[in-house]
Amino acid sequence: KTSHGSVEKLKKHSVNGEVGGIYSELKRRVSLLQTVHAHKPHFVALHCQEVGGKNYEESMTHVDSFVKELLSSDAMKEYGKARIYLDENYRSQEHFTALGSCYFLHETLKNTLQFDFKAKKYKKVIGKEIYSDTLESTSMLEKEKFPQEYFPECKWSRKGFIRTRWALADCAFDLVNIHLFHDASNLVAWEKSPSVYSGTRQKALGYVLDRITDQRYERVPYFIFGDFNFRLDAKHVVESLCSSATMQTIRAADTNEVDKLIFREVDNDRKVVLQLEKKLFNYINQDVFRENNGTRVRSSKIFKTDRFIYLPTYPYSEDTSQGKQYMNTRCPAWCDRILMSSSAKDLVLKPENEDKAVIYDNIGPNVCMGDHKPVFLSFRIAAGAGKPNANKHKCCVVQ
Repeated sequence: KTSHGSVEKLKKHSVNGEVGGIYSELKRRVSLLQTVHAHKPHFVALHCQEVGGKNYEESMTHVDSFVKELLSSDAMKEYGKARIYLDENYRSQEHFTALGSCYFLHETLKNTLQFDFKAKKYKKVIGKEIYSDTLESTSMLEKEKFPQEYFPECKWSRKGFIRTRWALADCAFDLVNIHLFHDASNLVAWEKSPSVYSGTRQKALGYVLDRITDQRYERVPYFIFGDFNFRLDAKHVVESLCSSATMQTIRAADTNEVDKLIFREVDNDRKVVLQLEKKLFNYINQDVFRENNGTRVRSSKIFKTDRFIYLPTYPYSEDTSQGKQYMNTRCPAWCDRILMSSSAKDLVLKPENEDKAVIYDNIGPNVCMGDHKPVFLSFRIAAGAGKPNANKHKCCVVQ
């Protein structure tokens, strides 16, 4: 997940997606760097979740090599300043989030500042610095893991957020890397609308919003991007896709709990349309999630305001030869998003050709990027747009 930006019509670009497997696959790295090269941003913010992948104990060593290759690549050679924050301390159950927030600043950017949350002042960004393992020791970010009681189903959840604050061209803003809770069971998600999991995500997102807008620091525009784990309303989707099918319920012999749901056509030899289990969502025709960017499944009440020009970003096959194929584990959904506050929206420069003012899309549509497709947002910020009152706003004053 990344963001790019620059000063004097600050060009900003954001990319989102779980990229655990990106550290060891050349094609995935190339897709990411090609996006940077194509848009030529001056400020790049790359937000990653599941740093090191799902088997982080074995794969964490790939992270360091990935960062080194990223910093030394031709696409990034003009980015003379960088701040890399990688939560690699998987031995700490209390603090580990597996989040990675990486920021690259073009050599043409002058007087770029980052906020010190402990000192409560901005500091000049000079050179390249990498922080890993225990991020609690740096005051240049805020990192929190959600309380365990938010998601009691999971014995050890890594979900949480990292927040950094920046000042460029008289524009101050927060960048928040977020990872919200997933749907642990398709069967539970199907039981009611909205599902219990959406309530858990809402609570966690509310927690983040409260933290980044409280009274401890001056309020500034903010961008939140990461894996929100937002899902389609399972009950409505199943009702839509299986409206003319009959449902068979199969229960576990020992507990009598629902173990599987099978939806069959009434005629046509009672052909199976959908099989639903805890970790199985096997629908007969995946194209329904691709046609017109999933218009049919988005027609339910879940997406009244969202407009997507890209396909559901999850769950893609992790087979490197199946870059376009969804896995049959979950209902495809737009898990990866880039959201902004209304004040952040006001920062965006709207040129005459507004169709090209903002680009919101995914990376590697034809390449295996892991089980999530990263998404990116590219736009320009007008210098001074974040300066509502010259006498009052001191975001760019170094103390």
